[in-house]
Amino acid sequence: MQFDPLLTPPRLAILGALLVQEEPSFTELKHASGLRDGNLHVHVAKLVAAGYVQKRPVQRGARTVTLLHITGPGVEAVRHLARRLEQLLAQRGNRPEPRRPRKVDGAEVWLR
Repeated sequence: MQFDPLLTPPRLAILGALLVQEEPSFTELKHASGLRDGNLHVHVAKLVAAGYVQKRPVQRGARTVTLLHITGPGVEAVRHLARRLEQLLAQRGNRPEPRRPRKVDGAEVWLR
């Protein structure tokens, strides 16, 4: 079972936000993804290097704002992940969740 190692949870949050927002600014993407500035910069840089995201600087008044958008390869990477997860779910079928021990009042009990 192969998954794209680039698609970590923070990067999926970024790509997910870019799927629903046309071209958010860095600040808008920060709020949508829940990441802090430094983390967002690092993850966006990795996605840009992979060709999944493009950055576009635009002038807004006296400030330069970076707009971001997901590229075709980025959309395809998310589609591929979704298809692979659907295959795994289909293989699983309707099997019930396995029983696991849980702690209840300090004792280990088996619950469904």
